[in-house]
Amino acid sequence: MTDDFPFLSPITPRAPERLMEQARALPAMRVALVNAGADLPLKGLRETVEAGLAEPILIGDEARIRATAERIGWDISQLRLIHAPKAAAAQKAAELVLADEADSIMKGQIHTSTLLKTLLSRATGLRGDKDRCGHVFHITAPHSDRPLLLTDGALNVGPDIPTRQACLQHAVRLAAQLGIERPKAGILSANEDPIPSLRESMEAREIADWAKEAMPQADVTGPMALDLIFSKAAAAAKDFESPVAGDADIILTPDITTGNALFKLMMLGMGCCCAGVVLGAKVPILLTSRAQSDAARIASTALGVIAAEARP
Repeated sequence: MTDDFPFLSPITPRAPERLMEQARALPAMRVALVNAGADLPLKGLRETVEAGLAEPILIGDEARIRATAERIGWDISQLRLIHAPKAAAAQKAAELVLADEADSIMKGQIHTSTLLKTLLSRATGLRGDKDRCGHVFHITAPHSDRPLLLTDGALNVGPDIPTRQACLQHAVRLAAQLGIERPKAGILSANEDPIPSLRESMEAREIADWAKEAMPQADVTGPMALDLIFSKAAAAAKDFESPVAGDADIILTPDITTGNALFKLMMLGMGCCCAGVVLGAKVPILLTSRAQSDAARIASTALGVIAAEARP
């Protein structure tokens, strides 16, 4: 079945070459694939191996993994394979990280909520008592390698202010690792004026004021409506002055619905390549959807390689 909805882009996303080149210059990452016995995740991991980005560790039902590998024509005889079926696979991946035997964890045939519930439980040991995790999308438009970092569209449902501050810190740190010398971050709201009836706008101003002292290495402005974040002409028309206007490197969204909708609009409606990673744990956690392109899977691994290099 083909899609003919007029708002869908006909463009096939491509992995940004700048991101790929930077990742290839770093050591390949030991990637633990959780529940590896399905075609899409196993094919995706094989592509990252062929791109020189990953050293795979396959976790899940051993018989199923071997059968799937044979079906897709991948010789896994020399790869590390760990039998840990169903829910045990995520726990095993965490144990490998704590034993310094894995540099990242990748989602396989497992629900995202199930995976993250295990990995981000404080009892698992992948994050400390004060650590807050956030998801960051690295989004590139067709014909451009310049990234836009979007947080958080995949993890925190209704984040409080400290969680959003942590998400902003993750994005600013990643931007610096990507070579962006002074990241520009816009805190998204429905308008640019903080008004009590619009909670997100008040929070945006509070976060922006906090960032002036907490993150002097970045330009952070909020609240900002999306037209101001994207367009210098819109900012000029509204007499809105900010170095972020029309030149943003980062968008901090108020909730998961907003972030997820923006990511999917750019992916489906603009043909963007959207690589994603969860930051704040001991290692990057790579989340990919069955609806995402092969390019997004490869780019997500490349982003994970860079994020692993950058983690504290």
